[in-house]
Amino acid sequence: MAAEHVQLLHNVIVPISRLTGSTDGKSIGSGTTIYLDPEVLRISSRGGAGRTVDGGRDSVGGEQGAEGIACFSELIAVNGIFLDHKIESIADNVIVFDIDLVHLRTALAATLQSLGGGGSGGDSSKSAPLHNSDRDGGGGRNANNQRRSAPFSNSILVVMKLAKRGGLPCLCLDTSTANGTLDVHHAVPVRILRAEEWQHYLPPVVNTPDVQLEFQLERPLRPVIERLKAISPVIYLDGSMKGELTLRIDNDSVSVKTMYDKLIPRVDEEEESQSDPSKCTLKVDSKKLLASLQWQSSMARGSVSNYIICMIQNEMMVVHVVLDPEDVGFFTYYIPVHFLSEDMME
Repeated sequence: MAAEHVQLLHNVIVPISRLTGSTDGKSIGSGTTIYLDPEVLRISSRGGAGRTVDGGRDSVGGEQGAEGIACFSELIAVNGIFLDHKIESIADNVIVFDIDLVHLRTALAATLQSLGGGGSGGDSSKSAPLHNSDRDGGGGRNANNQRRSAPFSNSILVVMKLAKRGGLPCLCLDTSTANGTLDVHHAVPVRILRAEEWQHYLPPVVNTPDVQLEFQLERPLRPVIERLKAISPVIYLDGSMKGELTLRIDNDSVSVKTMYDKLIPRVDEEEESQSDPSKCTLKVDSKKLLASLQWQSSMARGSVSNYIICMIQNEMMVVHVVLDPEDVGFFTYYIPVHFLSEDMME
């Protein structure tokens, strides 16, 4: 990996790690499984699955209210998240392992600091373009593989590999420079799984969304959700394929509505033939909704192209985040919702 690939991987892992581990880095156990093959790197996480140590007592880890949330990410390997990539295993070149994302996040942040980049918890949106990015003008993915972008030195490479350290399997990050002035090593313990176990970590199967709305980064949901969460434990979302989304709370003390209009409906052929645009109302825990939007504070301007809100009546809310450049990959949150009867939606 070049330094900017490390930055992107760090940016993706930071918000996902908050679902499964403590923010103070004291997490133990794991709520995350990683899948590697010659084509892709996939990350599957379950909210609240990690555990933390606090004053000698075990407690459920993760962002407050993240229990029940699933997050699934897929990143293209060669010409995507890696400059070069080689996988060999007896299971058709597939490797699957459990890992603590908090520990991996710490290792990536330390690697970035040793490279003189971000990763210390500040504004990681200022990362440089990927080598396969078209953002600095001209050239496609493959043509840009050898290009280096500021602020990182073009002589720095980071090698990620699975190896044994002290007899334990570890995901290792080895950083070096061509002139030998930098040599840094990190090892994150992992638990190797059988390749066929990956079937238990696939994303949830959901029905076709009733409403799908694309947001541009200039219109984040997180600041509004933060304010509404302080007032109510649940938030109602009314979506319409007319390109509208309303966030509302309604209790004994206050009633608040916030509307987003001129959104981009994601329409399939079936919906194009319908005369009336479909609508959907969801009731979601405000803590869970906020936990699925933490990426908007840490990475949106630097690594994300756009995001899509998908609403499935009485089943699921899905937040699909497309990385920048778009062909590098994505990550998707699956948020459970409360059941709403017909009279409750009126």
